[in-house]
Amino acid sequence: MEDKEVDGYHDLETEVAHTEGKSSRKRIVFEILIYIVALYFAAFIVPRYILQRTIVVGDSMETSLHNGENLWVEKISYHFDKLKRFDVIVFYPHEKGDDEYYIKRIIGMPGETVQIIGEDIFVNGELLKEDFGKDPIRKPGLAANPITLEEDEYFVLGDNRTVSLDSRYEEVGPVKKENIGGRAIFRLWPLNKMGPIK
Repeated sequence: MEDKEVDGYHDLETEVAHTEGKSSRKRIVFEILIYIVALYFAAFIVPRYILQRTIVVGDSMETSLHNGENLWVEKISYHFDKLKRFDVIVFYPHEKGDDEYYIKRIIGMPGETVQIIGEDIFVNGELLKEDFGKDPIRKPGLAANPITLEEDEYFVLGDNRTVSLDSRYEEVGPVKKENIGGRAIFRLWPLNKMGPIK
């Protein structure tokens, strides 16, 4: 009788160990799946739909941003009409998905009328108070005459207005919402300038 109880005890112990082994394997497989999903999310979903690293090319945003600086661009707010005047945006001058993109500052919002007279910018007939320009405006371009923006358009300027190719010129013109890639929010590089973009 005693031997049977001992044997029963060993059988129970073996069964428990076998069950724990199965449970441990399931847990490991589950954790691996979680890591795979997390990696996929970080590698594909985040850069495409949420947050992307972008490099400044050229001098058109000096002195705010310089050639070669690395930025974080968030890609959500513009979908919900959360862009504001003076936000810095990344957009595609031809169509979304092109290799060529521009980084400029929003000056005119959808539905507004923008005009440049001399060195001054007027929005809906009122002088716009801003101090982002590196140098005074010399060429008003298309904005020498009033430009009324559609409900899905933005008027953008580079901060370095003597060299910037922006909404003043036919090659760019008003930027349609569908061609916006995101809003620049944070400078990653160089390290001594790391911080939010203003």
